[in-house]
Formats: sequence, structure tokens, C-alpha cells
Amino acid sequence: DMTRKRDNVAAESDYFSLMEFSAKWDPVPTMLTQNHTALVKGFMGQTTAFNPDEIKPTVMILGENKINGEARYIHGIKGKGFFTFYGGHDPEDYQHRVGDPKTELELHPNSPGYRLILNNVLFPAARKKKQKT
Repeated sequence: DMTRKRDNVAAESDYFSLMEFSAKWDPVPTMLTQNHTALVKGFMGQTTAFNPDEIKPTVMILGENKINGEARYIHGIKGKGFFTFYGGHDPEDYQHRVGDPKTELELHPNSPGYRLILNNVLFPAARKKKQKT
């Protein structure tokens, strides 16, 4: 967790970049990073970001803030399953705290952060097409 190391990051300049993947060769990360922008506004949470030095080599970094040396969105395979972690709590409320009023989602129909969450909800329903050989 990089939260304590982020004291010098101002909310108005806290952004991270989504990595680009080939749909042909990397369909899963392509689905997980599908968005209308490659630059996503950052936000805080119990775990805001991940230290790339602590991430295993088998885990893919899907989104990062290179300037701060942070991974913000990661994906990996464990056993017969998979996991995806997105650092932060509420993409449209920079420092949303427990007990704060709920965010009104309808006010943010084009939120890049909510889109990434939706990708994770829809991703398990995707079926891989059989390749013609």
C-alpha cells in the first residue's frame, strides 16, 4: 500500500495511465482496460496504490502513475481463478470516507473510473471465441 507515501500528491494532479494491450494477444487485459480515455483521475481509499517493487512478476500492471512510482490497477491469476485490484474507493469522490453520503452515480455517466469497475463486473461473463486454425 502506497497511501502513506502519497502526502505530496495533490488531488488536482493525481492521475494514472492505463496500459495498452493487443486484443488479439491479450484479450483479458484489453477488456479490463477498455475505456474512453487512457488517463484516469486518481482517488484515495484504504489501499490507494500498490508498490511495483512488491508486486510479483506474474501480476500484470494495468494502470500506473510512473511519476509517483505506483501501480493503481493490477490483475493476476491464482490457482483456477483470477483477481483484479483497483486502488482507491470511489472514483468520483477523491477522499470518500466510511459514513459519507453515497455518490449519486447518475451524475457521472461517463466516469472513466466507474467504467473500469464495470469492466470488472462484466469481464467474467465474456466468453472466449474458438480460434480458426
